[in-house]
Amino acid sequence: MKNVMNFKLIAATALIVTAFSCKRSSNGSNVDSATGWAINDKKGGFQYNTSFKEQETPPGTVFVEGGTFTMGKVQDDPMHDWNNSPSQQHVQSFYIDENEVTNLNYLVYLDYLKNVYPPDDPAYANIYKGALPDTLVWRNRLGYNEMMTENYLRHPAYANYPVVGVSWIQAVEYASWRSDRVSEMSLQEAGYLERDSQYTATAESTFSTDTYINAPTQTYGGNDSIINPIKSRRRVQVNAKGDTINVYAKRESGLIGPKYRLPTEVEWEYAALGMSELRSYNIYRGRKKYPWDGQYTRSGKRAKRGDQLANFKQRDGDYGGIAGWSDDGADITQEVKYYEPNDYGIYDMAGNVAEWVADVYRPIVDDEFNDFNYYRGNTYFKNAINDDGSVKIVQETVYDTLSNGKIVARNLPGEIERVPVDEEETYLRTNFDRSDNRNYRDGDQKSSRYYRDNFENDDNFDTRKMYNSPKHNIEKDSASGKLIKEYDESNRRTSLINDEARVIKGGSWRDRSYWIDPAQRRFFPQDMATDYIGFRCAVSRVGSKSKSNKKKRN
Repeated sequence: MKNVMNFKLIAATALIVTAFSCKRSSNGSNVDSATGWAINDKKGGFQYNTSFKEQETPPGTVFVEGGTFTMGKVQDDPMHDWNNSPSQQHVQSFYIDENEVTNLNYLVYLDYLKNVYPPDDPAYANIYKGALPDTLVWRNRLGYNEMMTENYLRHPAYANYPVVGVSWIQAVEYASWRSDRVSEMSLQEAGYLERDSQYTATAESTFSTDTYINAPTQTYGGNDSIINPIKSRRRVQVNAKGDTINVYAKRESGLIGPKYRLPTEVEWEYAALGMSELRSYNIYRGRKKYPWDGQYTRSGKRAKRGDQLANFKQRDGDYGGIAGWSDDGADITQEVKYYEPNDYGIYDMAGNVAEWVADVYRPIVDDEFNDFNYYRGNTYFKNAINDDGSVKIVQETVYDTLSNGKIVARNLPGEIERVPVDEEETYLRTNFDRSDNRNYRDGDQKSSRYYRDNFENDDNFDTRKMYNSPKHNIEKDSASGKLIKEYDESNRRTSLINDEARVIKGGSWRDRSYWIDPAQRRFFPQDMATDYIGFRCAVSRVGSKSKSNKKKRN
């Protein structure tokens, strides 16, 4: 009996202690609710931001609360291509740029590259050159467009116009650079880095977010005066032995958020529709045709009745209307934020320029396999590790030669080298079994149950493949250093679709109104550019689905 009473007393005491610890922890206390250990102790130990509220809106973006919607076209399909059949999808909350990346935004990027990696230095010449937009996209065999070729990118008159002539690969590199600059600024403001250190950056001394997280002492080439500012004494603590040690911001600090990237196709379409409140059954079922309400491209408001709500091609030979009676106020692209935003506060999701999204193009959206945060294009990588167990930092620039002969930087000095995941990560996994998943369940022979290995020995193997695109070849002559370009002239090719074809969304100033429906989708080679494709960035939302101003459920 006595033992039973002691057991009850011990159990009751444990419950009280647990409840007390949990209560303190939930109020942002620096105590671990599971062990009672101190967090953020001045003498060392585990460091964690227990006062974190919620993710701040990243610069230049707006918040889009996730939810369910009907992706794809529910309107008439006169093209009968069936590449955007409707499917119900759910999207997590995210942030997306308020407007397309502008010429001025991109020129800041180019200026940074030019200063840090001087193009007159042979070791870095291709870094700046590889990031330059292709201004020749404005040329037309039977049109005079030299004014745009010479002025569109750099003249102040076009500063706030969407940048064009940028390939998908260049857009991805810009997003990566932007991520580093925003993280760098956040750490400067918090006192972890020396103020204005970005202005002293050189090719050997730059900031990389991944490097700072995994090997902070090697950031800025190991320049300790930048990584541990003298003015920031609160970034120094004492360990258990009484030694003074430097403290670096980690993920747990909450200062380093998710990276900028291209939006996925499902995110872009969801954001374009502007379904901030599902008040209409038709909207929920996918009947919303444009970023604005209604089935027409002209405004019905009294003050602007008849005005076009987007920049697109009206008809043959009509890109903006009659002079003095201009329907959309533009003949080529238009300044961003010229037209009204949708209900999310996002501009130009219809017209102006079509936009790159992250996805690899396939005619199907495989909603049978996944209907949550759908994305085709996953290629999984991991950090390269040295023999001593440290992460491998890139010392010299690594370049790629694209299919069109252009040379672009794949890895810059100071970044962490990345390699594809291997069997060490994939063995006995149920959610993925390879590094490259771009063509997973895409409808080709290998993805179907009728695929047979002996097709490889079949003379007609090429014709059996569904996505049998041309395979051009380019290589550098070892003697002269010149590029040798070979064209695939095979008559067996049946498609332009391959793993380097990326989805573009939204109509442009060159397109008819048919294409400004957010559900429409097309594709374009990822290493090529045009005068009608631009891009904007997105950032994932961490934490709660909704903004914290909404009451929590009890």
